[in-house]
Amino acid sequence: MADLVFFTGTMDCGKSTLALQLDHNARQRGLAGRLFTCHDRAGAATLSSRLGLTVPAVEVRPHLDLQQYVVAEMTAGARIDYLICDEAQFYSAAQIEQLGRVVDELSVEVYAFGILTDFRTRLFEGSQRLVELADRLESLQVQALCWCGRRGTHNARTVAGVMVTEGEQVVVGDTDEGATLEIGYEVLCRRHHRRRVTAHAAGAGSPSPDVLPFGASA
Repeated sequence: MADLVFFTGTMDCGKSTLALQLDHNARQRGLAGRLFTCHDRAGAATLSSRLGLTVPAVEVRPHLDLQQYVVAEMTAGARIDYLICDEAQFYSAAQIEQLGRVVDELSVEVYAFGILTDFRTRLFEGSQRLVELADRLESLQVQALCWCGRRGTHNARTVAGVMVTEGEQVVVGDTDEGATLEIGYEVLCRRHHRRRVTAHAAGAGSPSPDVLPFGASA
């Protein structure tokens, strides 16, 4: 029986690396699959990991019907044993439902990868539907760390190093310190996300709420 499996974790926890590893392992066993992605940092129709690996993938655009795509490929004679669906948080709820039907009606394994919440700590549409529909939810074991050393649990968006909590839900950026884009992303613990203390703010001499005297309001 095929399953719909959702692998989730914060940014920088190795989701895309695991996606590529699963694809490699499956192909080594003689299986055939298709790779999908959406808004990858490396550009359209590309699945990339922070280890420097990149492979071509199908870009999941709003109009793409994933079930129809798989049916058309199989009808044309293609063998498809599994789907690797990276950046699944950006898929629509309807596309996640299509993945469920691919599993149930076509017996194709689906491995989806994505983060749960956006920079405002709100669930992404695709992630919410995956939590509701997935046969299995897997939390990745590699933990991203906040700048303070605690486990990173929240994804923050920064503009010129300053954390923001308003704006469009989907804006392409990066988590690398050397990234050239003004918009960036950083993993923070809940405490520092709530207090909007990024690594940049902590290292720039800004007073941290962590050192406010007892009884002072943060």
